[in-house]
Amino acid sequence: MEAKAITKYVRISPRKVRQVIDLIRGKKVDEALAILKYTPKRASEVVTKVVKSAAANAENNLQLDKDELFVTACYVDQGPTLKRYQPRAMGRADVLRKRTSHITVMVGDKKEG
Repeated sequence: MEAKAITKYVRISPRKVRQVIDLIRGKKVDEALAILKYTPKRASEVVTKVVKSAAANAENNLQLDKDELFVTACYVDQGPTLKRYQPRAMGRADVLRKRTSHITVMVGDKKEG
């Protein structure tokens, strides 16, 4: 059995979030939270919230034991990109792409893989 939590429109580039997500894939939830606590990346705070939410969903909706949960799957999809313009020399303009992410974390009682 698996429980899922999704957060959308996070204002961090998906590439940066994937660095953090790759650290916790396949780990126990307690171990994943410990890793995230000491990861010096801005994305680790957001990923921590999603992991805690998925664990709470598993505990409350599926009556699974919190100590036995694993991060079975986690991935990041790209959300909409905010396009902004920055003036440059000689009347030119550069496009700034402010990327967003959709983060999905699934936890379950069996380790897959």
